[in-house]
Amino acid sequence: MAVIVAGKTFANGEQLTAAKINNITALSTFDPTNAVDNASTNVVGGAIVVRDAGITTGKIADLAVSEAKIAALAVTEGKIGGSAVTADKIASGAVTTAKILDANVTFAKLTDVIDDDTMATATDTNIATSESIKAYVDSAPNFTPSTYAGEESVTLPNGLIMKMGLSSSVAPDNSLAVSFGTSFPNAVISVVLTKNVALQAGGGGELTVDSVTTSGFTIRNGLDSAGQVYFQAIGY
Repeated sequence: MAVIVAGKTFANGEQLTAAKINNITALSTFDPTNAVDNASTNVVGGAIVVRDAGITTGKIADLAVSEAKIAALAVTEGKIGGSAVTADKIASGAVTTAKILDANVTFAKLTDVIDDDTMATATDTNIATSESIKAYVDSAPNFTPSTYAGEESVTLPNGLIMKMGLSSSVAPDNSLAVSFGTSFPNAVISVVLTKNVALQAGGGGELTVDSVTTSGFTIRNGLDSAGQVYFQAIGY
């Protein structure tokens, strides 16, 4: 069916004039009912418009939609499918802080990934690299050593320090000075002694601690036998 309806038709034997020929186009009219399919296109106010169904992925060439063609705020969360934005769809360097509105950066979406071994730049919306997390956990004043291998001293995450060891043999009714491998930075809270099996209780004496400092202490053996003493010191 015709889309353009001519402005003039001729009867058999009719004489042609310049005016009649001009009217063929000058008075022609547009028949919209035959110009659209009402599926991909439609007529609105006498104009042909493209319906939503007419814009398909097959109609858009690769790289045809540029940043300049996208209105500000046009791409909203509701317009993006749950798995629509994949890593291969994002050009390197395309997502910058200038492209993200402040209100669009929520806790659920997170923000920057930090690589900070001290965690000094950590916030409630940052995530950190596994390397920086391990470095932070391994370093003082967190937990050292991260893997225990027989060291005298262990520092807990809250800064509390435990030192432990086995003294040399202490003679009966005598004293022995014990020095820590490294001193406590501030103070000693307590020192606990445990007899080795060689030390048998005798008489009325006992093991006691004396002269406690951040660098060591003295064991006083009031027993009647000699032997080694296990110790545990706690400080900070």
